[in-house]
Amino acid sequence: MAESLAHTFGQIIGNVLEDALEPALRKFAADHGLYLDKKGVRPARKGKKVSWTDLYGNAHDLDFVLERGGTDETIGTPVAFIETAWRRYTKHSRNKAQEIQGAIQVLALTHKYSCPFTGAILAGVFTEGALTQLKSLGFHLLFFPYESILEAFKSVGVDAQFDEDTPEKEFRKKISRWSALSKRVKRNVAAHLVRARQKDMQTFFDALDKTVTRRIEKIIVIPLHGQESEHPTVEAAIAFLASYQATAVQGKVYKYEIHVRYTNGDKITAEFSGKDAAVEFLMKYK
Repeated sequence: MAESLAHTFGQIIGNVLEDALEPALRKFAADHGLYLDKKGVRPARKGKKVSWTDLYGNAHDLDFVLERGGTDETIGTPVAFIETAWRRYTKHSRNKAQEIQGAIQVLALTHKYSCPFTGAILAGVFTEGALTQLKSLGFHLLFFPYESILEAFKSVGVDAQFDEDTPEKEFRKKISRWSALSKRVKRNVAAHLVRARQKDMQTFFDALDKTVTRRIEKIIVIPLHGQESEHPTVEAAIAFLASYQATAVQGKVYKYEIHVRYTNGDKITAEFSGKDAAVEFLMKYK
């Protein structure tokens, strides 16, 4: 029973974390002409969950997705996948980091031609290793340490401190105290969190802004000519390369490589066997 109450209180904290970021993300979406999808009813999809399917057919539930061209009735092109997570203990933090990595990375790969922003908003106790792991994979992080959670709840008279030995009756007091607060006062907790980490918030949203406002710097098109040349030994392959005339165009075009470079450093590379497919790909960027 105590574990169940701990989970319930943990959900309260997790909801506050989402509530803290939603207004800022909603304003960002409005300022940039984007659609913010979050948990709730949306005619364009089934159910209340924000669910996206990867290239392997697996569905992933997320907290926030920013879309270009999206509306209540139409799913747009994803330009940002953002997940939130709260964890109280370090023993759970790396698993959660890997879970976020597994879901968002494969979705980013699925939509690689839009090169979406990948972000994680974390709160509580996460090891430096877990945070470094996500950063090394290109994730942009916004982290609210456990102490900032305690301070935010304390500002409205709720003691959010607990550990594995906290008795059931203490969780009942915390949950009861929280439930007795008005919606306005509860919103103050989320506002307190944001104010306390304003600099980190700015860094996160600056990175998000650079992604959604990036512009194409240049497009490199490489028609690759030639034919495959198979050789039974290393020596034969070396002999072929030694005699190959690198300056002469030999054979028909067998592949088109396209490299898209953005002003923020993002890169997209695509390969096509036919000219029509290559043109169709570039038309998406007009």
